[in-house]
Amino acid sequence: MPELARTRRVIAPDLRGLGATTRALRGYDGATIAEDARALLDALGVRTADVAALDLGVQPAVLLALRHPSRVSRLVLMEAFVETPVAPPWWFGFHGVPGLAERVLAGHEADYIDFFLRAGTHNGQGIAPAVRKAFIEAYAGSESLRCAFEHYRAMPETAAQLAADKGRLSMPVTAIGAQPVGDRLHQQLKPIADDLTGHLIENCGHIIPLDRPRELLAYL
Repeated sequence: MPELARTRRVIAPDLRGLGATTRALRGYDGATIAEDARALLDALGVRTADVAALDLGVQPAVLLALRHPSRVSRLVLMEAFVETPVAPPWWFGFHGVPGLAERVLAGHEADYIDFFLRAGTHNGQGIAPAVRKAFIEAYAGSESLRCAFEHYRAMPETAAQLAADKGRLSMPVTAIGAQPVGDRLHQQLKPIADDLTGHLIENCGHIIPLDRPRELLAYL
């Protein structure tokens, strides 16, 4: 973000319920989060924006671009699926059971987050201690965990919203893959994107901005 901010205005919102946001009770479906983003642009007086999204942000970003194409000048999507895979990773099911994961994991947030930070970086190298600390603090407590898992619990609703939308992505779209998603996001976007470019970053884990920031900046 500091590098991008040399030449651009950078807006970096946390998704609903995460990070510094209010621990909302509901509204974790993609369409509502897309409206959160649109309302944020309105509040800041921003007419159009380049939109970049990673992981849980990808489906809401696609819905924002489909429903408000005049607001999205360019779309960059990373390491996620527009259509949920037939055999999703195990944690999708664990997170999706209402009330379960937060009860099991409260008090063990650091251990659980460390698993994903190692798995999401090349060769399990993890991330800098200060960044790790920020992640753990953001997810600490049963309410923060609940909000994180509500995104997964809303995935069926989000999938239905995407399936019902017959629009196309008319703006330039860039799909950036690493491990484990690879080029599957690029392939899923082909039927709905008019101007699509795909890139793969080698030797890079799932958390692209933390694992290979220089390579990502070159594509951005």
